[in-house]
Amino acid sequence: MISPKQMPPFYTKLAMVLISVICLFYIAILGKNILAPLLFALLFAVLLLPVAGFLEKKLRIHRSLAAALSVLLLMVSIAAIIFIVVTQIGTMADDWPQFKLHLLSSLKELHHWISHNFHINTNKQNDYVNNSVSQMLANGPSIINDVLSSVSSALIFLIFILVDTFFLLYYRRLLVKFLISVFREEDSVVVYDIIAKVQHRISQYIQGLLVEMIIVSTVCGFTLWLLGVDYPVLLGLLTGLLNLIPYVGILFSLLASSLIAFATAGIGKILLVIATMFGIHLLDANLLLPLLVAAKVRLNALITIIGVIVGGSVWGIAGAFLAVPVIAIIKIVFDRIESLKPWGMLLGDERDEKSPPPLKFAIKKMLDQKT
Repeated sequence: MISPKQMPPFYTKLAMVLISVICLFYIAILGKNILAPLLFALLFAVLLLPVAGFLEKKLRIHRSLAAALSVLLLMVSIAAIIFIVVTQIGTMADDWPQFKLHLLSSLKELHHWISHNFHINTNKQNDYVNNSVSQMLANGPSIINDVLSSVSSALIFLIFILVDTFFLLYYRRLLVKFLISVFREEDSVVVYDIIAKVQHRISQYIQGLLVEMIIVSTVCGFTLWLLGVDYPVLLGLLTGLLNLIPYVGILFSLLASSLIAFATAGIGKILLVIATMFGIHLLDANLLLPLLVAAKVRLNALITIIGVIVGGSVWGIAGAFLAVPVIAIIKIVFDRIESLKPWGMLLGDERDEKSPPPLKFAIKKMLDQKT
């Protein structure tokens, strides 16, 4: 046993922690193309684990076929969502002449409103718009190339996720045995408990996200339909999908809905759309998110926001989405290791932790022990 005199000083431990964190971030940046699909595959494998287990135990299907059928179910679900989005975008393309007329009319209203309130000449506004459009047209080929490369990268990314999901489901027992055998035999119970808790909590988190997405998409689409905004199904689905990114996705969905409302219904509907989206966000943040998602991962809002920002800066949209489940897994590990429990308490919600005694009672207890 290490005596207190043999323990390294605080600044040494702090330097070691900082160096380890920097190395982890450096490895994460270098290994983005490998680690990001693997983490997504881990989430999908945890979600599909009950399906694969049911096929193996109840229907007596071989493990490889059960894993393949589970991944096929995932592919069908993703394809259904993509089909709905593409169909709605195709409808928008069919309505492009009418859409263009509405957009020109809305732009004229906007020109008059700016001219009346900010006293900016309409000709200056037109010159600014024409210059912006000319720059966009000049950069058109590069924009098209960027879009095509992004689509191809997304398809390759999705293929890697599906392949990794299959192998994680197929070799799940081998991976569990490996994780248990890496540590000492007396720690095997703790390791198995961590694996079980990670599986349970991540599964609940993903299920809560899916339920939240369905509710937000339905409420948003129905509300926009009542307001007379065009393409409510597309906007509702995009809002639900973007809402999977905590705190950030709602801003992008608000921007898309506002642009569609401006192009199809004029300036008057924009305020209604913004108020509607803001109300849906308040309902989601104060009712659905704490009940369906936050209660599953037990993270405080500050750590969640910081995690989303850091994940987004390291891995982009994928990092912003993966930040919450990764931090949830880290918290589970910290809570089961005695020396790391304070860090687990820092990541968690204050309501789930035992309240420390008031300061005056703590000081009194220390003085009593000394006397």
